[in-house]
Amino acid sequence: MLKEKKVQIVSDLADDLSRSTAVIATNYQGLVAKQMAELRNALAKAGVAYHVVKNTLAYRAADQANKPQLKDIIEGPVALALGYDDAVSAVKALNQYIKSTGLPLQVRGGLLGNQILLEEELISLASLPPRAVLIARLIGQLQAPVSSLHNILSFPLRGLTTVLQNRAQTSKE
Repeated sequence: MLKEKKVQIVSDLADDLSRSTAVIATNYQGLVAKQMAELRNALAKAGVAYHVVKNTLAYRAADQANKPQLKDIIEGPVALALGYDDAVSAVKALNQYIKSTGLPLQVRGGLLGNQILLEEELISLASLPPRAVLIARLIGQLQAPVSSLHNILSFPLRGLTTVLQNRAQTSKE
């Protein structure tokens, strides 16, 4: 490979790594070209890029992107799945595709921000509910104490209202 081409590949990969919120390293061995194309298409629909890279070029790109932790999960033939928007959606898309197709694709690890995640941690991350559901649950939890306080504070007033209504009914009779 020409030196200029390698420099361009490293530069492009470093740019992609610096923009990414999640990087997932996978072992792609055992996939035929058709399966690899289907995987890339499925991940692209979820906003995830999938690149097969040489380790030495990936190491250089990781250094340029200020993500040296990535070197710890790159070993042997590796492909990188890069998520740009929501970090969890990248993990979910990859995990869902692996489960639905039964491909011999193995997740080696990932980088979420600057923290390395093991395969088990990535799988548990993929099992999280969608972001909208988590936000709704949080809002519900935040509203529960306010609702309870409202009920506690309004109880004496409701009791007084009930007593006065009963008193007014008994005086009419």
